[in-house]
Amino acid sequence: MSVNDDLPWIAPALELVREAVRKDVPLLGHCLGGQLMSKALGGRVGVNPYKEIGWGEVRVADNGVAREWFGELAGFETFQWHGDTFSIPPGATRVLENPHCANQAFAIGKHFGMQCHVEMTEELVRLWVRGGADEMKAAASSPAVQSPDQIYSELESRLERLHQVADRVYDKWTENLTRG
Repeated sequence: MSVNDDLPWIAPALELVREAVRKDVPLLGHCLGGQLMSKALGGRVGVNPYKEIGWGEVRVADNGVAREWFGELAGFETFQWHGDTFSIPPGATRVLENPHCANQAFAIGKHFGMQCHVEMTEELVRLWVRGGADEMKAAASSPAVQSPDQIYSELESRLERLHQVADRVYDKWTENLTRG
């Protein structure tokens, strides 16, 4: 699905994002959530030049905001499953990028939107591959789409490394949470 689809829950979700930002409630969005954040904050969402499905490298941008979120980490392998992408909304900073999708993540204050998936578990990977088999076949000509065998290769160690990155992102994000 896309945030540009005519679905009854899209407009309320966009307004919920705007309201959270107005009230200074920290937001964190993965993939569709990052796209909702971008669109709600004045960015655009459209078709990415390449569909990305499977494991791919992302680079940490060379700027102070990226360093706040990722420290000295230069890049990492993450999981992807998208055909659309977002622009960086006004006032936000790109913090992750790759050759197939320039805008992999952005930060704006305490809010963090991602195109990539750092939240993956083995169960999720296997579920998505089973459920998305037709989509994977249809997009097999994309240089950023992997076969199930490629996705499952070294799955445990890939997830272990990804979880280290996810822990860093979530730890940074939770610094901005307050108890009410």
